[in-house]
Amino acid sequence: MGIRPGSRQLSPLPPQGSGADRIPGRIPVSPLRPEWLVVDHLPMFHRVHISAGQSGDPLVHVHGFGISGTYLEPTAALLAARHQTFVPDLPGMGRSLRPRRGLDLAGLAAALMSYCDAVGVEKPILVGNSLGCPIIVEVAASFPHRIKSAVLVSPAGGPNNQPLARAVRQMAQDGFREPPSMLPIAVRDYLRFGALQSLSLFKAMTQYPTLENLHLLDVPTLVIAGARDPLVSFSRAFVLAALPHVTAVKVPGAHALNFSSPELIAELIEAHASDQPLLAGPLASQLAEPVQIDAADH
Repeated sequence: MGIRPGSRQLSPLPPQGSGADRIPGRIPVSPLRPEWLVVDHLPMFHRVHISAGQSGDPLVHVHGFGISGTYLEPTAALLAARHQTFVPDLPGMGRSLRPRRGLDLAGLAAALMSYCDAVGVEKPILVGNSLGCPIIVEVAASFPHRIKSAVLVSPAGGPNNQPLARAVRQMAQDGFREPPSMLPIAVRDYLRFGALQSLSLFKAMTQYPTLENLHLLDVPTLVIAGARDPLVSFSRAFVLAALPHVTAVKVPGAHALNFSSPELIAELIEAHASDQPLLAGPLASQLAEPVQIDAADH
C-alpha cells in the first residue's frame, strides 16, 4: 500500500508468511500488514489494511498498558474486510521508539491523534482495550471533533483498581485467566517497556476514573466487559445511568477479550459501527447480555 501524507516508510516490509511460519508479534494476522511511519519525529510501528470495497468507517485499535498492538490483531483482522484498519504501537510501547520524556495519558492521546494525522484518518471509530479506553476518553476531552464513535473493551481505571497494590493483584489474577498463547506476547512487550515506565503508567491508569469520565465521550459508545475480568467491576455500571449514548454488554472471558474472543468482539464492534442491533448476531445472541444500568445501584 502507499505511504500517506505526513508519513514515510523506514524499512521494507517482510514477506507475508504462512500461519505455521508466523512468529507471534512479528508477522501480523492476515490481511494486516506491518509498516513503519515517522510520527512526531519518532519511528512508529503499526499494522494496517486498506483496500477497495471497505465501505465502513475507519477503525483505529488502541492497545493496553505497556504492551504492543499484537494482541489486538485477531479482532482487527476480522473487521478489515469492511473497514480501513489501523493498529499502532503507541510511543514507547511495542516496537515504537520511546520519546525522551515519558508520555502521560494526555500525551498518549495527543500521540494517537498525531498518528491518525499521519495515516490520513480524520474521524475514526476508536476501539480501545484496557489502557486504550482512558486514552480514548482523553482524546474526547482534547479532540472531541476527531471521534466518530467509540468501543471500550475492558475499560480499566478508577475505584475498582485502587489502591495500586490491589490493581497489581488484579493484573496477576487476570494472567491466569487468559489463553496461554497470550503469555509470550505480554512477557516480551512488558520486558521491552521497562519496570520504571510500567510503574508510572500503570499507576496513572489505575487512578484514571474511566467510567466516571464517559460524559466527555459525547459520541455513540459501546462498553464491552468480560464476566471474569478482575479489573472491571459491574457494580460501577450505575455511573452510566445518565449517559444515553453509552451501551454496555457483558460477555464471557477476562480482560484481553480482543485476543481471547475475537469473533464475538468483532461481531459486536461491527453491529455498533453499522448501527445494527447489538445482540442480533449469531454469537452475540448466545453469549452477550446487556448490562443493567440502574442509578439506584449507587
